[in-house]
Amino acid sequence: MSDVKSSLKSSFLDSLQRHRDAFATVEAYHEQAMQLLEAVQNCLKQGGKVVWMGNGGSAADSQHLAAEFMVRYKAERGPLASIALTTDTSILTAHANDYHFDSVFERQVLGLVRPQDVVIGLTTSGKSPNINLALKAANDLGAFTVALTGRDGGLVKDIAKLAIIVKNDETARIQEVHMFIGHWLCEALDLAIVGNN
Repeated sequence: MSDVKSSLKSSFLDSLQRHRDAFATVEAYHEQAMQLLEAVQNCLKQGGKVVWMGNGGSAADSQHLAAEFMVRYKAERGPLASIALTTDTSILTAHANDYHFDSVFERQVLGLVRPQDVVIGLTTSGKSPNINLALKAANDLGAFTVALTGRDGGLVKDIAKLAIIVKNDETARIQEVHMFIGHWLCEALDLAIVGNN
C-alpha cells in the first residue's frame, strides 16, 4: 500500500511540474493575447459576437468561456455577445447523422457568423477537420478567426488569422494554457469596460 501511495504522490508532483513547465512559456504569448483582446474589443464595439468551438475537453472550455462572456467574469457588467457551437445536441446529432461530423461547425458558421464576428477554434493538435473547415468558412465570410492550439500548430496555424500555439505535446497542459488565456481575456474585457464607465 505504501508503494501505491508513493506512486500517487510522485504522479501528483510530476503533473504539477509539467504544469509549471507549460506555464513557464506563457509570457511568450503576450503579444498574441493582446491581438486577441483588440480583435474581440473591435468585434463587440461593432455589434458582433464571439463564437467558440472545440471537441471533447476543448468543447467544454468553449462553453465555459462563452458563459463567462454572457453572464460575467468578475465585474458587474452587461452580457458580452458570445456563443459556443458545441451546446445544441439537436444540431450536432442531426448534422452528424445527415451529413458528416467534419462539417458540424462549418454549417453553424455559415448560418450564424457575420463579418464583424470573431470565431475562435480550440484544438490542441491543430488537425481537427471540423475546426479547420469552420475557420475556413469564417474566413470566407470576412470574420476574424483565431486558433488556440498546441504542439506544432498543425494545419490550423495556416488557416486562422491569429494562431496562438502552445508549444507543448501534452493535451492537458495545452488546455490549461488555453483556459488561462481565455480567463485573462475575460479579465481584460472587464477592466476595459469598467475603466470606460
